Amino acid sequence: MAISTAFIVTLVVVLVLTLLPVPELQEFGFDIGFDNDKLNHASAFATLAVLGALGWPRRIVTLVTFLALVGAAIEVLQSTPLIDRDLDVFDWVADCIGIVVGLAVALCANWVMRRKG
Repeated sequence: MAISTAFIVTLVVVLVLTLLPVPELQEFGFDIGFDNDKLNHASAFATLAVLGALGWPRRIVTLVTFLALVGAAIEVLQSTPLIDRDLDVFDWVADCIGIVVGLAVALCANWVMRRKG
């Protein structure tokens, strides 16, 4: 599977898990991730950042901007009556921390791949 495809699939999964109302998630038996919600946010966005940075290494600024906006949009949408979850600015902060960590991992991976090549 190409890295860009993995990024898109992961993004769709993250959006589904973050934008389905909690009762629907429980109804479908979704109980994945960590017990700490902030760690879930950070790990999801770190994964997206790694995949995005490896898939589009020349578009890092666009990637970071896109992921930060997606994280903010998720929080705003979660506060709507349709989704009925909580808007939490600290979830977005966790998303942004995950993005930074993911970029660092991708940079290290690129460095290792260049040294082997």
